[in-house]
Formats: sequence, C-alpha cells, structure tokens
Amino acid sequence: MSSLTYTRYEVLRTLRNRRFFIFSLIFPLVLFYVVAGENRHAHVDGIGFPLYYMTGMIAFGTMMAVVAGGARIALERSLGWARQMRTTPLSLRGYFGAKIASSYVMAVISLVLISLAGLSLGVHLGVTHWALLASLVLVGIAPFAVLGIVMGNLLGADSMGPALGGVVTLFALLGGAFGQIFTSGVMHEIMKVLPSYWLVHASTSAFSGTSWPLEGWVVIVAWTAGFALLARLAYRRDTGRA
Repeated sequence: MSSLTYTRYEVLRTLRNRRFFIFSLIFPLVLFYVVAGENRHAHVDGIGFPLYYMTGMIAFGTMMAVVAGGARIALERSLGWARQMRTTPLSLRGYFGAKIASSYVMAVISLVLISLAGLSLGVHLGVTHWALLASLVLVGIAPFAVLGIVMGNLLGADSMGPALGGVVTLFALLGGAFGQIFTSGVMHEIMKVLPSYWLVHASTSAFSGTSWPLEGWVVIVAWTAGFALLARLAYRRDTGRA
C-alpha cells in the first residue's frame, strides 16, 4: 500500500466517523453559538463579541480536531491493527503522515464551520485578514497534531477520550481561547511559552491584521520538535511491547 493510498483511506475513514465529527467539530460550534449568540451585540476592547469569541473557538476547535486524531491510533493499537501495519511496506513516515493529513482535514472543516457561524452572527472581515488567520492557524496547530500521535501511542483506547478532553481544554484555557486569564505579570509570561497562546493569537490576527513576532514562531517550532521526539520514543516503546 502506498502512502498516498493510505492517506486517502484515512481521510475517507475520518469523514465517515460520526462520533468523531460530533466530538471534534460540533461541540466547539455549539459552544460558539450558545455564548456568542447571547452576546452578539456586546463588545470586548472595542471588538464585537462574536468576532472576539469566534477567534477563540477557531483555536479550540482546530486544536481539538488535530489532537483527536490520536484517538484513532489508540484504537488501532488496541485492535492489533497498528501491529499489523508494521508488517506492510508502508513506511513509518507514511503511516503517521496519513494520520496528520486526516487530522488537518478535520481542522480545516472546523475552521470553515466556525468561520461561517461567525458570519451568521454578523462578523465581517477582509479577504486578507481571513487568509492570515487561516494560514497562521494551520501552522499553529502543528505541535498539537504531533501531540495527538504521542498520546495515541502512550494511552489506551479507553483512557484516550478523557485525557484528550482534559489536555486540550487545559491548553485552550491557559492559551486564552475562552478569554485571557492573565494579561500581565509572571503568569502571562509563562503562558507565552505555550503553543496554545500563539495559536489563539493566530486566530486574533483576524482583527489585528498582524502575524506572530519571532518569539511566536520559535515557540511553535520548539514544541513541534519536542513532541516529534516524544512521538518517536513513544512509538519505539510501543513497538518493543508488540
């Protein structure tokens, strides 16, 4: 089986998974409508609340979509499918590349759905701002896509669900997806070393029109590289057990 064929298979399988759709796509969308719908005429720092909250939900939704890809790895491990895949000509890079590709498809769908929800509540942005938002978000979720692989190789199928929800929610909370907790001081500086902080700021480029500073790029690259190393170690550990 070629990498391209397996990637196509993974994407189709993901799109047909109704439970996965509900968990990773519908929940952030419903949360947006519940909160932003009730405050559609309010403003935060001079910004319409639907736009303000939409950016946070885009960060949360895309983060949830890519990390949730790890649940499929955990399930395949529990069923013995991952062990079987190791006997095929499919390379390790092809296997995990397909998982990341399918996760990114879900993230793009989440981004589009929440953006459309924002439009339905009166959000208006220029094409340049939409493009900047989308491009930075797709870069900003890279460490979380790799985190999903780490978790999928370390956790069992039964524990993956609670762990996924807890980890993603914690990252989103500390990153400011639900509103900034700290705007100054030591805790704010600590938050700035988290990839979720810059993912949220990728979303807020919708109204700021600015990209990340160098610090943001360094944080995203560093966390992606760190998670990639952990993913390799977790895979080798799991392979040793097989």
